Amino acid sequence: MKTFEDAYERLEQILEKMNAEQVSLDEALALYEEADTLIGTCQKKLSEAEQKIEILLKNRDGSVQVDENQHPQTEDFTTSNQSILNQ
Repeated sequence: MKTFEDAYERLEQILEKMNAEQVSLDEALALYEEADTLIGTCQKKLSEAEQKIEILLKNRDGSVQVDENQHPQTEDFTTSNQSILNQ
């Protein structure tokens, strides 16, 4: 599977080609299908990255909560996001 950066770069190339050149209908359809697949790849990669984001938990005074080993306490982004949506 391509990296996000590779997929995004290829999408830019497709866009430039379709804007700069006269392409045949068959080529345009092939480029459109490739772009559609690349967009799906980019969306999947972004979704995976979003799920890995952690949120630092803060006290009311704005200081970061720490555990017994003085490591910052975090929670998974999706857990935090769900609690915000349920408020």
